[in-house]
Amino acid sequence: MIDSNEKNINIELIEYSEQFYSSVHADSITQIQSSMHEQTIKWINVEDITDNDTISAIGEMFSIHPLTLEDISNTDQRSKLEEYDNYIYMVLKMLSFDEQTSTPCIEQVSIILGKDFVITFQEGKKGDVFENIRQKISSGKSKARKLQTDYLAYLIIDAIVDNYFNILEKIEDNIEFLQELLTDNATGETLKIIDRSRRDMLYLRKAVWPLREVMSLLTHADNDLIKKSTILYFRDVYDHTVQVIDSIETYRDIFSGMIDVYLSNVSNRMNQIMKVLTMISTIFMPLSFLTGFYGMNFKYLPGLDSRLSVVLIASIMLLIGFGMFFYFKKKKWF
Repeated sequence: MIDSNEKNINIELIEYSEQFYSSVHADSITQIQSSMHEQTIKWINVEDITDNDTISAIGEMFSIHPLTLEDISNTDQRSKLEEYDNYIYMVLKMLSFDEQTSTPCIEQVSIILGKDFVITFQEGKKGDVFENIRQKISSGKSKARKLQTDYLAYLIIDAIVDNYFNILEKIEDNIEFLQELLTDNATGETLKIIDRSRRDMLYLRKAVWPLREVMSLLTHADNDLIKKSTILYFRDVYDHTVQVIDSIETYRDIFSGMIDVYLSNVSNRMNQIMKVLTMISTIFMPLSFLTGFYGMNFKYLPGLDSRLSVVLIASIMLLIGFGMFFYFKKKKWF
């Protein structure tokens, strides 16, 4: 029996067949259970996985294995696929983008594919990308209304993967901005942003890379829950997944290259400064010798008794200084 004293949560039930469509929002699994119809495909979307009682109630309703329920609550799962007697369990990572910090955010999505039901558990709702699916199903002319739950699972996975490209576009814009900043006026703060972006790419790679294995298993699935006609759609998602992974690898290399460019620019600027200081020191070296020589406290020095000695020595110092300057300029040393 399902406990009637459940916590309030956000659950959405979408039921459909070729001639029927229904959408219900509820705050308890009891309301969802009372709203169900027979001979329909059911999509239950749960936006809160912190309530273990609700997860257990859903598990009891659809005969979900306790290990699966435990994995749903554990948001540190890597993307994976597990087959059970009456359902297929999948874990994926849904991406969103924080505009304020310009960083990607990751949340876990668990998908349970059964004969006449699909259940999705979202870690949060910041990255919900299912609205387009809801619109497709609500349309009476939608292809989804004529097909089974495996096609609904494809739509959900495809929406998650396609959203990856939206996130990659924002990252690409961030790359262009950082490249301009790196060229114009790079500072220590720029290096921090680049390094954080590079670590974000490692974070994304860790989240997305296992999905390639999941999609490979789906494209070679030998399960009655997945029709051969649907495998073709999963192959398309597999291609998109490979493309996303390649892009992440490329962006990670670009950010690593940016760090090298920044360090190289800093080193070059330091070399230019040291070159100028060295040139100045070299020019003033003979001038310092002359001023030191004639500054000695001796009675007899050449030119001490001449009124033109100051003009002569100053002229010699200017001649030496400008002569060395033009010589360095001719050699293109600065």
